[in-house]
Amino acid sequence: MSITNESVKNYDFLTGMYQDDYFPDFLVDKVKAILVGLCEKIEAQAPVSSEELFKLTHAATESINELEEEFEENDSELETGAREVMAENFDFIVKAYGFDQVDIEDVIAPREW
Repeated sequence: MSITNESVKNYDFLTGMYQDDYFPDFLVDKVKAILVGLCEKIEAQAPVSSEELFKLTHAATESINELEEEFEENDSELETGAREVMAENFDFIVKAYGFDQVDIEDVIAPREW
């Protein structure tokens, strides 16, 4: 499925992480794929409540959590810089789909990063 939301289609995901050599691009690509997949699921399922949205964002957050060990194996980690960039990306995504009033901490509640 391809994304139809124009602002999301034109968005540069995880720019801050790609610009920092501390984060291996192939792992940032995996995080990006999770975020793009989240956008596709939001478009396919069209959540109407924040609870429905959180089911999708929490699943994406948990998928990113699963990458922590792989980051560590590559002398990296999902630390402060990564947390900020990923939280900004999640915030952009939910707002792009009309969820302007949700708290980002609720959006990424199960995060371990």
